[in-house]
Amino acid sequence: MLWGAVATDSLGSVSTAMLNSTMHNGGWAFVLAASGFVIFALWLAFSRYGKITLGKEGEEPEFRTVSWVAMMFSAGMGIGLMFYGVNEPLTHFADPPPGTGGSAPERMQTAMATTLFHWTLYPWAIYAVVGLAIAYSCFRRGRRQMISAVFTPLIGEKNANGAFGRVIDILAIFATLFGSAASLGLGALQIGSGVKEVNWADSLSIPIFVMVIVMMTAAFAAYAVSGAAKGIQQLSKINMVLATLLAVFVFVEGPTVLILNLLPRSVGSFIGDLPQMAARTDSTAGKGVADWLSAWTVFYWAWWISSAPLMGMFIARISRGRTIRQLVGGVILVPSVVSLVWFTIFGGTAISLERNGAKLTGESTAEGQLFSLLREHPIPGTTTLIALVLMSVLLVSRTDAASTAVGTLLQKGTMEPRRRIVLLSGVLTGAVAVVMLLIGGGGDTALEGLQNLTILVAVPFTLVMVGMCVAITRDLREDPLTLLGDRAAQAVEHAVTAGEESYGDDFEIRIRPSDASSAESGAGVAGRLPGSRTGTSVERERTAVRDGKDRDA
Repeated sequence: MLWGAVATDSLGSVSTAMLNSTMHNGGWAFVLAASGFVIFALWLAFSRYGKITLGKEGEEPEFRTVSWVAMMFSAGMGIGLMFYGVNEPLTHFADPPPGTGGSAPERMQTAMATTLFHWTLYPWAIYAVVGLAIAYSCFRRGRRQMISAVFTPLIGEKNANGAFGRVIDILAIFATLFGSAASLGLGALQIGSGVKEVNWADSLSIPIFVMVIVMMTAAFAAYAVSGAAKGIQQLSKINMVLATLLAVFVFVEGPTVLILNLLPRSVGSFIGDLPQMAARTDSTAGKGVADWLSAWTVFYWAWWISSAPLMGMFIARISRGRTIRQLVGGVILVPSVVSLVWFTIFGGTAISLERNGAKLTGESTAEGQLFSLLREHPIPGTTTLIALVLMSVLLVSRTDAASTAVGTLLQKGTMEPRRRIVLLSGVLTGAVAVVMLLIGGGGDTALEGLQNLTILVAVPFTLVMVGMCVAITRDLREDPLTLLGDRAAQAVEHAVTAGEESYGDDFEIRIRPSDASSAESGAGVAGRLPGSRTGTSVERERTAVRDGKDRDA
């Protein structure tokens, strides 16, 4: 951070050179890792581990489902939807991804499919992996709420609490700071554009962006001390109301029929194009794909991975008492549906306006395109103010969550970090956001500075996430519920084998409490399963009909 403040150009040059090397030599690793995390999350949900409770057996969820979903959505991706809701579909329509193109309807479908690829399944699967790993380790195993604690089955408790574990937690802190700073920087760019739109500023400059960041950083303090259960829960409800009002307004005043038609078409295009989009790398999609991936797909995967410690810890805190299947299903499906509706409404409206001559791409910056869209509809002043308030609340809730997460990591997993630590974390997040904008120049290239550092910081935490997948798998294999299921399967297999050996294929399996007389019950066989901790035994009985009489086995 000091380097960026003192020698911005130097840090910018170094980060650009490192980014180019990372993209050309390791871009494939981001693509492969992101797909791997999606597959892993879905496997956990549909496997036998899906029914395991993230807490004690029978423990009820701490939050109601509506509050749970609202907190995940607003803290996870809200400001990104505001920034890219218009910009990304419109950009992909006007300038299709490498290797695509065609007529206007084809480009519209490609634009929506690409946007959904970046904003639905993948980010939330990444968050789900980290969230369930932390929740399981903390609430099921009773460990500290630390990223390093997840690695206990791999490196042992001593190493997890020692130097090796501290390195893991430091990487998580850096990832959280830079991922949250990227969100704060994007929000500052867009709020600055909105301030200009309502004529509160004549032009946009670095001081305007810095002022926005300072104001947002200061505003979060009132909520940071209340924690996830109070502050973000209240803010998330405000977010949902304002976002719903804005979306309904654009839906009603915009091309309603086009939006309704675009919803199923977008889903179909996304599903059909998913394999091709997931496999797109520098060597598969033709000239210019490396630069395109750097600006879009790899940046997004890096952004989601760098945000994973924050979102993972937050999801873990609010998901106590839910099963693994509920967590993965809720985290992936519900926000993905919300993102689908949001991008279809705003992206579809923007593309429709562009096709009818509005020229949103030529007259507006990326951060200003939302306000240009609102200007094309009635009461633009009112809707712009609503959008500005929504962005501000989203940034405050995001900074609140990030500061609490960093404070938890700095204080060895405490559920309620000290107030001064939380406030210091928020100030650091704001400072990093300022440096990231300075590296980009504070103007049209400001977004590049955010993207460059986000990708670089996400590289080491990608390896941490791979290790978390291995660790949680080993933990789940030793879970009491898993072992109980294994013992039950062994008991049934042992009973069937014994029954077939003694009586052929005509026998019954009965379960009853173990007693001393069961061993003397004629031809019946009773015994306790080796290694079983229960007082139950499996008795095999065979019923045969011989000379008109029953024989109990």
